[in-house]
Amino acid sequence: MKVDVLLGLQWGDEGKGKIVDVLSPNYDIVARFQGGPNAGHTLIFNNKKYVLHLIPSGIFRENTVNIIGEGVVLDPVIFSEELSEIKKSGIDLTKNLYIAEKTSLILPTHRILDAAEEAELGSAKIGSTGKGIGPAYIDKIGRNALRVGDITSSNFKNKYNALKNKHINKLKSYKFDYNIAEYEEKWFEGIETLKKFKFINNSYFINEALKNGKKILAEGAQGTLLDINAGTYPYVTSSTVTTAGVCSGLGIAPSKIGEVYGIFKAYTTRVGSGPFPTELFDDNGKILQKFGYEFGSTTGRERRCGWLDMTALKYSIEINGVTQLIMTKADVLQFIETIYISEKYQNYPSGLFPYELNEQVKPQLKAFKSWKENLADFSSKDEFPDALKDYIHYIENETKVPITIISTGADRNETVWCNK
Repeated sequence: MKVDVLLGLQWGDEGKGKIVDVLSPNYDIVARFQGGPNAGHTLIFNNKKYVLHLIPSGIFRENTVNIIGEGVVLDPVIFSEELSEIKKSGIDLTKNLYIAEKTSLILPTHRILDAAEEAELGSAKIGSTGKGIGPAYIDKIGRNALRVGDITSSNFKNKYNALKNKHINKLKSYKFDYNIAEYEEKWFEGIETLKKFKFINNSYFINEALKNGKKILAEGAQGTLLDINAGTYPYVTSSTVTTAGVCSGLGIAPSKIGEVYGIFKAYTTRVGSGPFPTELFDDNGKILQKFGYEFGSTTGRERRCGWLDMTALKYSIEINGVTQLIMTKADVLQFIETIYISEKYQNYPSGLFPYELNEQVKPQLKAFKSWKENLADFSSKDEFPDALKDYIHYIENETKVPITIISTGADRNETVWCNK
Protein backbone atom coordinates (compact mmCIF):
# COMPACT_ATOMS: atom_id res chain seq x y z
CA MET A 1 0.00 0.00 0.00
CA LYS A 2 0.99 3.63 -0.51
CA VAL A 3 -0.05 6.99 0.92
CA ASP A 4 -2.25 9.07 -1.35
CA VAL A 5 -1.83 12.84 -1.10
CA LEU A 6 -4.31 15.69 -1.39
CA LEU A 7 -2.96 19.22 -1.63
CA GLY A 8 -3.70 22.68 -3.01
CA LEU A 9 -2.22 23.96 -6.26
CA GLN A 10 -2.81 27.69 -5.84
CA TRP A 11 -2.49 30.15 -2.93
CA GLY A 12 -4.63 28.02 -0.64
CA ASP A 13 -8.41 28.11 -0.06
CA GLU A 14 -9.00 25.64 -2.91
CA GLY A 15 -11.61 23.62 -1.01
CA LYS A 16 -9.39 20.88 0.40
CA GLY A 17 -11.51 20.33 3.51
CA LYS A 18 -14.65 19.46 1.58
CA ILE A 19 -12.82 17.10 -0.77
CA VAL A 20 -11.02 15.28 2.07
CA ASP A 21 -14.41 14.81 3.72
CA VAL A 22 -15.78 13.44 0.44
CA LEU A 23 -12.84 11.07 -0.10
CA SER A 24 -12.35 9.93 3.50
CA PRO A 25 -14.90 7.05 3.43
CA ASN A 26 -12.45 5.39 1.03
CA TYR A 27 -9.58 5.63 3.54
CA ASP A 28 -8.77 4.09 6.89
CA ILE A 29 -6.55 7.00 7.98
CA VAL A 30 -6.47 10.73 7.18
CA ALA A 31 -3.30 12.54 8.31
CA ARG A 32 -2.43 16.25 8.31
CA PHE A 33 1.24 16.58 7.37
CA GLN A 34 2.09 20.29 7.71
CA GLY A 35 0.86 23.76 8.61
CA GLY A 36 -1.02 24.84 11.68
CA PRO A 37 -4.05 26.88 12.76
CA ASN A 38 -3.40 29.27 9.87
CA ALA A 39 -5.29 26.69 7.79
CA GLY A 40 -9.07 26.84 7.51
CA HIS A 41 -10.82 23.82 6.01
CA THR A 42 -14.58 24.30 5.62
CA LEU A 43 -17.03 21.39 5.54
CA ILE A 44 -20.79 21.66 4.99
CA PHE A 45 -23.23 18.79 5.39
CA ASN A 46 -26.63 18.19 6.99
CA ASN A 47 -27.18 21.96 6.84
CA LYS A 48 -24.28 22.55 9.22
CA LYS A 49 -20.97 24.32 8.62
CA TYR A 50 -17.71 23.31 10.28
CA VAL A 51 -14.36 25.09 9.99
CA LEU A 52 -11.33 22.99 10.92
CA HIS A 53 -7.92 24.54 11.58
CA LEU A 54 -5.84 21.74 13.10
CA ILE A 55 -8.05 18.67 13.13
CA PRO A 56 -7.97 16.61 9.88
CA SER A 57 -11.05 16.81 7.66
CA GLY A 58 -11.84 13.11 7.91
CA ILE A 59 -12.93 13.54 11.52
CA PHE A 60 -16.66 13.31 10.76
CA ARG A 61 -16.32 9.79 9.32
CA GLU A 62 -16.79 7.36 12.19
CA ASN A 63 -14.55 4.61 10.83
CA THR A 64 -11.64 6.85 9.82
CA VAL A 65 -8.63 7.41 12.09
CA ASN A 66 -7.31 10.98 11.94
CA ILE A 67 -3.73 12.00 12.72
CA ILE A 68 -2.11 15.37 13.40
CA GLY A 69 1.36 14.67 12.00
CA GLU A 70 4.78 15.75 13.17
CA GLY A 71 5.08 18.32 10.39
CA VAL A 72 2.25 20.35 11.97
CA VAL A 73 2.64 23.12 14.57
CA LEU A 74 -0.14 22.94 17.17
CA ASP A 75 -1.68 25.66 19.33
CA PRO A 76 -3.37 24.02 22.36
CA VAL A 77 -5.81 26.95 22.74
CA ILE A 78 -7.10 26.81 19.17
CA PHE A 79 -7.15 23.01 19.31
CA SER A 80 -9.33 23.12 22.43
CA GLU A 81 -11.70 25.68 20.90
CA GLU A 82 -12.03 23.59 17.76
CA LEU A 83 -12.64 20.50 19.86
CA SER A 84 -15.42 22.24 21.79
CA GLU A 85 -17.24 23.20 18.59
CA ILE A 86 -17.14 19.65 17.26
CA LYS A 87 -18.29 18.22 20.61
CA LYS A 88 -21.53 20.18 20.20
CA SER A 89 -22.41 17.70 17.46
CA GLY A 90 -22.01 14.83 19.92
CA ILE A 91 -18.72 13.56 18.46
CA ASP A 92 -16.06 12.18 20.81
CA LEU A 93 -12.75 12.88 19.07
CA THR A 94 -10.65 10.99 21.60
CA LYS A 95 -11.71 7.76 19.89
CA ASN A 96 -10.34 8.45 16.40
CA LEU A 97 -7.92 11.40 16.65
CA TYR A 98 -4.24 10.74 17.36
CA ILE A 99 -1.42 13.27 17.70
CA ALA A 100 2.21 12.71 16.73
CA GLU A 101 4.49 13.05 19.74
CA LYS A 102 6.99 15.02 17.60
CA THR A 103 4.43 17.71 16.71
CA SER A 104 5.75 21.14 17.71
CA LEU A 105 3.75 23.39 20.04
CA ILE A 106 2.88 27.03 19.41
CA LEU A 107 3.46 29.04 22.60
CA PRO A 108 1.62 32.24 23.55
CA THR A 109 4.88 34.13 22.97
CA HIS A 110 5.06 32.74 19.41
CA ARG A 111 1.80 34.57 18.66
CA ILE A 112 3.13 37.78 20.24
CA LEU A 113 6.35 37.56 18.24
CA ASP A 114 4.35 37.01 15.06
CA ALA A 115 2.27 40.14 15.70
CA ALA A 116 5.29 42.22 16.69
CA GLU A 117 7.30 41.25 13.61
CA GLU A 118 4.37 41.92 11.27
CA ALA A 119 3.78 45.33 12.89
CA GLU A 120 7.47 46.15 12.50
CA LEU A 121 7.26 45.50 8.73
CA GLY A 122 4.50 48.09 8.30
CA SER A 123 3.48 48.43 4.65
CA ALA A 124 5.95 45.68 3.71
CA LYS A 125 4.14 43.08 5.84
CA ILE A 126 3.77 39.60 4.33
CA GLY A 127 0.15 39.08 5.38
CA SER A 128 0.68 36.70 8.30
CA THR A 129 -2.42 35.26 9.95
CA GLY A 130 -0.89 36.19 13.31
CA LYS A 131 -1.21 32.64 14.67
CA GLY A 132 2.45 32.27 15.59
CA ILE A 133 3.18 29.83 12.76
CA GLY A 134 6.41 31.41 11.52
CA PRO A 135 8.03 31.86 14.94
CA ALA A 136 7.06 28.28 15.89
CA TYR A 137 8.72 26.86 12.79
CA ILE A 138 11.78 29.06 13.43
CA ASP A 139 12.14 27.45 16.86
CA LYS A 140 11.68 24.02 15.32
CA ILE A 141 14.45 24.60 12.77
CA GLY A 142 16.57 26.25 15.46
CA ARG A 143 16.20 23.15 17.67
CA ASN A 144 14.46 25.05 20.46
CA ALA A 145 10.89 23.82 20.03
CA LEU A 146 8.63 22.30 22.64
CA ARG A 147 6.90 19.21 21.27
CA VAL A 148 3.77 17.30 22.19
CA GLY A 149 5.88 14.49 23.65
CA ASP A 150 7.38 16.97 26.13
CA ILE A 151 3.99 17.43 27.79
CA THR A 152 4.44 14.21 29.76
CA SER A 153 7.93 15.20 30.95
CA SER A 154 8.39 15.98 34.65
CA ASN A 155 10.27 19.19 33.77
CA PHE A 156 7.83 20.38 31.09
CA LYS A 157 7.10 23.63 32.94
CA ASN A 158 10.83 24.41 33.14
CA LYS A 159 11.22 23.80 29.42
CA TYR A 160 8.25 26.07 28.75
CA ASN A 161 9.59 28.89 30.91
CA ALA A 162 13.04 28.68 29.32
CA LEU A 163 11.62 29.13 25.81
CA LYS A 164 9.12 31.75 26.96
CA ASN A 165 11.91 33.84 28.55
CA LYS A 166 13.96 33.56 25.38
CA HIS A 167 11.04 35.00 23.44
CA ILE A 168 10.48 37.79 25.97
CA ASN A 169 14.12 38.84 25.63
CA LYS A 170 13.67 38.97 21.88
CA LEU A 171 10.51 41.05 22.22
CA LYS A 172 12.51 43.76 23.98
CA SER A 173 13.86 44.79 20.58
CA TYR A 174 10.33 45.65 19.36
CA LYS A 175 8.14 48.60 20.24
CA PHE A 176 5.15 46.40 20.87
CA ASP A 177 2.81 46.24 23.86
CA TYR A 178 1.43 42.87 24.91
CA ASN A 179 -0.22 41.01 27.78
CA ILE A 180 0.48 37.31 27.95
CA ALA A 181 -1.40 36.36 31.13
CA GLU A 182 -4.91 35.57 29.83
CA TYR A 183 -3.76 33.60 26.78
CA GLU A 184 -1.15 31.76 28.82
CA GLU A 185 -3.82 30.55 31.25
CA LYS A 186 -5.89 29.20 28.37
CA TRP A 187 -2.76 27.65 26.90
CA PHE A 188 -2.10 25.50 29.96
CA GLU A 189 -5.77 24.50 30.03
CA GLY A 190 -5.25 23.40 26.43
CA ILE A 191 -2.25 21.34 27.47
CA GLU A 192 -4.49 19.42 29.88
CA THR A 193 -6.95 18.84 27.03
CA LEU A 194 -4.19 17.45 24.84
CA LYS A 195 -3.35 14.87 27.51
CA LYS A 196 -6.72 13.20 26.85
CA PHE A 197 -5.56 12.13 23.40
CA LYS A 198 -3.34 9.30 22.26
CA PHE A 199 0.20 10.42 21.35
CA ILE A 200 1.85 8.23 18.71
CA ASN A 201 5.19 7.60 17.05
CA ASN A 202 3.95 9.01 13.76
CA SER A 203 6.42 7.33 11.39
CA TYR A 204 6.09 3.91 13.00
CA PHE A 205 2.29 4.12 13.10
CA ILE A 206 1.95 5.12 9.43
CA ASN A 207 4.46 2.58 8.12
CA GLU A 208 2.93 -0.26 10.16
CA ALA A 209 -0.51 0.72 8.87
CA LEU A 210 0.77 0.50 5.29
CA LYS A 211 2.24 -2.95 5.96
CA ASN A 212 -1.16 -4.03 7.25
CA GLY A 213 -2.90 -2.89 4.08
CA LYS A 214 -4.49 0.27 5.45
CA LYS A 215 -5.46 3.01 3.01
CA ILE A 216 -4.04 6.41 4.01
CA LEU A 217 -4.74 9.92 2.74
CA ALA A 218 -2.31 12.74 3.56
CA GLU A 219 -4.12 16.07 3.89
CA GLY A 220 -2.24 19.24 3.01
CA ALA A 221 -2.91 22.79 4.17
CA GLN A 222 -2.39 26.13 2.40
CA GLY A 223 -1.35 25.79 -1.28
CA THR A 224 1.72 25.12 -3.40
CA LEU A 225 2.27 28.80 -4.27
CA LEU A 226 2.60 29.45 -0.51
CA ASP A 227 5.27 26.77 -0.04
CA ILE A 228 8.38 28.00 1.78
CA ASN A 229 10.62 26.78 -1.07
CA ALA A 230 8.43 26.66 -4.17
CA GLY A 231 6.07 29.58 -3.46
CA THR A 232 6.09 33.29 -4.20
CA TYR A 233 8.73 34.06 -1.58
CA PRO A 234 8.71 35.94 0.80
CA TYR A 235 4.92 36.03 0.70
CA VAL A 236 4.66 32.40 1.71
CA THR A 237 3.89 30.19 4.69
CA SER A 238 6.60 28.59 6.84
CA SER A 239 6.21 24.92 5.93
CA THR A 240 6.70 22.56 2.99
CA VAL A 241 3.26 22.43 1.40
CA THR A 242 4.20 20.21 -1.56
CA THR A 243 4.25 16.43 -1.90
CA ALA A 244 7.81 16.49 -0.56
CA GLY A 245 6.41 17.71 2.76
CA VAL A 246 4.45 14.49 3.20
CA CYS A 247 7.66 12.52 3.64
CA SER A 248 9.06 14.73 6.41
CA GLY A 249 5.66 15.56 7.91
CA LEU A 250 4.54 11.95 8.31
CA GLY A 251 7.87 10.14 8.39
CA ILE A 252 7.55 8.05 5.23
CA ALA A 253 9.84 7.37 2.27
CA PRO A 254 9.26 9.01 -1.15
CA SER A 255 8.64 5.54 -2.59
CA LYS A 256 5.55 5.28 -0.36
CA ILE A 257 3.71 8.08 -2.21
CA GLY A 258 0.77 6.90 -4.34
CA GLU A 259 -1.89 9.02 -6.03
CA VAL A 260 -1.46 12.80 -5.79
CA TYR A 261 -4.73 14.72 -5.92
CA GLY A 262 -4.18 18.35 -6.83
CA ILE A 263 -7.04 20.73 -6.02
CA PHE A 264 -7.56 24.04 -7.81
CA LYS A 265 -10.34 26.57 -8.10
CA ALA A 266 -11.85 27.27 -11.52
CA TYR A 267 -10.49 30.77 -10.92
CA THR A 268 -7.76 32.01 -8.56
CA THR A 269 -7.80 33.69 -5.15
CA ARG A 270 -5.23 34.96 -2.72
CA VAL A 271 -5.42 36.25 0.87
CA GLY A 272 -3.00 38.86 2.17
CA SER A 273 -0.04 40.45 0.45
CA GLY A 274 2.00 39.21 -2.48
CA PRO A 275 2.02 39.21 -6.30
CA PHE A 276 -1.04 38.04 -8.23
CA PRO A 277 -0.74 38.42 -12.06
CA THR A 278 -4.38 37.62 -12.92
CA GLU A 279 -5.97 39.66 -10.11
CA LEU A 280 -9.18 41.47 -11.04
CA PHE A 281 -10.04 44.97 -9.85
CA ASP A 282 -13.30 45.29 -11.80
CA ASP A 283 -16.87 44.05 -11.38
CA ASN A 284 -15.84 40.51 -12.31
CA GLY A 285 -13.56 40.39 -9.28
CA LYS A 286 -16.40 41.59 -7.07
CA ILE A 287 -18.76 38.97 -8.55
CA LEU A 288 -16.30 36.17 -7.84
CA GLN A 289 -15.82 37.42 -4.30
CA LYS A 290 -19.54 37.74 -3.65
CA PHE A 291 -20.84 34.48 -5.13
CA GLY A 292 -17.74 32.49 -4.17
CA TYR A 293 -18.01 33.71 -0.55
CA GLU A 294 -14.35 34.60 -0.80
CA PHE A 295 -13.51 35.51 2.76
CA GLY A 296 -10.76 33.78 4.72
CA SER A 297 -12.14 31.02 6.97
CA THR A 298 -9.29 31.62 9.43
CA THR A 299 -8.89 35.42 9.30
CA GLY A 300 -12.16 36.61 7.77
CA ARG A 301 -10.15 38.78 5.38
CA GLU A 302 -11.44 39.40 1.87
CA ARG A 303 -9.79 37.17 -0.70
CA ARG A 304 -8.38 38.79 -3.79
CA CYS A 305 -9.88 37.21 -6.92
CA GLY A 306 -8.63 36.68 -10.47
CA TRP A 307 -8.69 34.41 -13.51
CA LEU A 308 -7.27 30.91 -13.60
CA ASP A 309 -3.49 31.04 -14.15
CA MET A 310 -2.31 28.12 -16.30
CA THR A 311 1.40 28.94 -15.91
CA ALA A 312 1.15 28.69 -12.15
CA LEU A 313 -1.13 25.64 -12.34
CA LYS A 314 1.25 23.70 -14.62
CA TYR A 315 4.15 24.60 -12.35
CA SER A 316 2.32 23.29 -9.27
CA ILE A 317 1.29 20.10 -11.06
CA GLU A 318 4.83 19.38 -12.15
CA ILE A 319 6.61 19.87 -8.84
CA ASN A 320 3.97 17.87 -6.93
CA GLY A 321 3.73 14.98 -9.40
CA VAL A 322 -0.05 15.39 -9.57
CA THR A 323 -1.84 12.36 -11.02
CA GLN A 324 -5.44 13.57 -10.68
CA LEU A 325 -6.96 17.05 -10.70
CA ILE A 326 -9.95 18.20 -8.68
CA MET A 327 -11.67 21.45 -9.69
CA THR A 328 -13.77 23.45 -7.23
CA LYS A 329 -15.92 26.57 -7.47
CA ALA A 330 -16.90 25.93 -11.10
CA ASP A 331 -20.43 26.87 -10.01
CA VAL A 332 -19.30 30.43 -9.22
CA LEU A 333 -18.30 31.17 -12.82
CA GLN A 334 -21.94 30.89 -13.96
CA PHE A 335 -22.35 34.51 -12.84
CA ILE A 336 -19.62 35.82 -15.18
CA GLU A 337 -20.53 36.95 -18.73
CA THR A 338 -17.22 36.01 -20.37
CA ILE A 339 -14.64 33.87 -18.59
CA TYR A 340 -10.89 34.15 -19.14
CA ILE A 341 -7.86 31.95 -18.50
CA SER A 342 -4.28 33.20 -18.48
CA GLU A 343 -2.57 30.92 -21.04
CA LYS A 344 0.92 32.23 -20.31
CA TYR A 345 2.77 35.33 -19.19
CA GLN A 346 3.77 37.98 -21.70
CA ASN A 347 7.57 38.19 -22.08
CA TYR A 348 7.80 34.59 -20.84
CA PRO A 349 7.07 32.62 -24.02
CA SER A 350 8.70 29.45 -22.67
CA GLY A 351 5.89 29.07 -20.13
CA LEU A 352 8.41 29.36 -17.30
CA PHE A 353 7.08 30.25 -13.85
CA PRO A 354 9.45 33.14 -13.09
CA TYR A 355 11.69 33.57 -10.07
CA GLU A 356 9.78 36.69 -9.12
CA LEU A 357 6.27 37.74 -10.07
CA ASN A 358 6.80 41.47 -10.61
CA GLU A 359 5.02 44.20 -12.57
CA GLN A 360 6.53 42.90 -15.84
CA VAL A 361 4.61 39.63 -15.51
CA LYS A 362 1.39 40.22 -17.46
CA PRO A 363 -1.16 37.50 -18.29
CA GLN A 364 -2.06 36.61 -21.87
CA LEU A 365 -5.77 35.85 -21.69
CA LYS A 366 -7.97 33.39 -23.59
CA ALA A 367 -11.75 33.91 -23.57
CA PHE A 368 -14.34 31.21 -22.84
CA LYS A 369 -18.14 31.27 -22.98
CA SER A 370 -19.96 31.18 -19.65
CA TRP A 371 -22.27 28.25 -18.86
CA LYS A 372 -24.90 30.34 -17.07
CA GLU A 373 -26.41 27.31 -15.35
CA ASN A 374 -26.67 26.10 -11.75
CA LEU A 375 -24.28 23.15 -11.66
CA ALA A 376 -25.77 21.77 -8.46
CA ASP A 377 -28.55 20.35 -10.65
CA PHE A 378 -26.15 18.01 -12.46
CA SER A 379 -24.98 14.62 -11.22
CA SER A 380 -22.60 13.59 -14.02
CA LYS A 381 -20.03 15.16 -16.32
CA ASP A 382 -22.10 14.14 -19.35
CA GLU A 383 -24.90 16.44 -18.20
CA PHE A 384 -22.65 19.51 -17.98
CA PRO A 385 -23.26 22.45 -20.33
CA ASP A 386 -21.05 22.42 -23.45
CA ALA A 387 -19.33 25.63 -22.32
CA LEU A 388 -18.16 23.97 -19.12
CA LYS A 389 -17.08 20.85 -21.01
CA ASP A 390 -14.94 23.10 -23.25
CA TYR A 391 -13.40 24.73 -20.18
CA ILE A 392 -12.58 21.34 -18.66
CA HIS A 393 -11.20 19.97 -21.93
CA TYR A 394 -8.88 22.97 -22.33
CA ILE A 395 -7.42 22.53 -18.83
CA GLU A 396 -6.96 18.77 -19.24
CA ASN A 397 -5.35 19.22 -22.65
CA GLU A 398 -2.93 21.84 -21.36
CA THR A 399 -1.96 20.05 -18.15
CA LYS A 400 -2.08 16.45 -19.49
CA VAL A 401 -3.73 15.44 -16.20
CA PRO A 402 -7.37 14.30 -15.93
CA ILE A 403 -9.92 16.19 -13.86
CA THR A 404 -11.58 13.38 -11.92
CA ILE A 405 -13.74 15.33 -9.46
CA ILE A 406 -15.63 18.60 -9.88
CA SER A 407 -17.21 20.39 -6.94
CA THR A 408 -20.50 22.04 -7.94
CA GLY A 409 -21.33 23.60 -4.57
CA ALA A 410 -20.28 23.85 -0.95
CA ASP A 411 -22.15 20.81 0.40
CA ARG A 412 -20.40 17.41 0.41
CA ASN A 413 -23.19 16.05 -1.82
CA GLU A 414 -22.59 18.68 -4.50
CA THR A 415 -19.76 16.71 -6.03
CA VAL A 416 -19.45 15.11 -9.49
CA TRP A 417 -17.10 12.15 -10.03
CA CYS A 418 -15.95 12.41 -13.63
CA ASN A 419 -14.39 8.94 -13.83
CA LYS A 420 -17.51 7.01 -12.89
